[in-house]
Amino acid sequence: MPGETILVVEDDATMLRVLKDNFQMSGYTVVTAADGELGLTAALQSGIDLICLDIMLPKVNGYEICRHVRSQGLTVPIIMLTAKGQEADIVLGLNLGADDYVTKPFSIRELLARANAFLRRRREEGSQTHEFGDCVLDLASHKLFRAGQEVVLTPKEFALLAYFVKRAGRALTRDDILNAVWGHEVFVTQRSVDRCINTLRNRIEPDPRHPIFIQTIREIGYRFEPLTDDD
Repeated sequence: MPGETILVVEDDATMLRVLKDNFQMSGYTVVTAADGELGLTAALQSGIDLICLDIMLPKVNGYEICRHVRSQGLTVPIIMLTAKGQEADIVLGLNLGADDYVTKPFSIRELLARANAFLRRRREEGSQTHEFGDCVLDLASHKLFRAGQEVVLTPKEFALLAYFVKRAGRALTRDDILNAVWGHEVFVTQRSVDRCINTLRNRIEPDPRHPIFIQTIREIGYRFEPLTDDD
């Protein structure tokens, strides 16, 4: 049974109650805040394992909370709850340090599944092996195995896959990926990210034309989803 603590920052009283009840029924301890000022104070307290954060809040908005949490060096997963469907608003939140987002109206079941997955992966942080489908990525030996056979990756393909598995479930912008994997290399564009992802999909996906692990997020970037039985 989960024992982690989830902070829900939401100014809609009905939604706040629904989220609190559902997380509690799933075995989590829940802390709530109905405005951004209270939410920021709670987010900076020790013992918070995940934050569900509305963006449009009174007093302090969710973007500012996200920015301040990350400026303090806190790595707690943040899932944005937003009524906005504009890609620019989502990308802004991701660039400020949010890990993922759900757009209202959203499925409570989907939100619970994403929260569960983030928290389970936090428990498993530090592991040198990552399994997905019939693949095993061994970070210690710098090798990828598929169905027991080694798959040879280029250095960039390995770096990209390692970046993905360490951030499984997170929505990643192309700029995030470009900066993390290619750094300050010259003559590299977002198209370089797309091309490398296409070749990597050919290495790991059951059907590269219909990828299930490296999922495209339209106008934003990509999400690596291991799709384990527990998700």
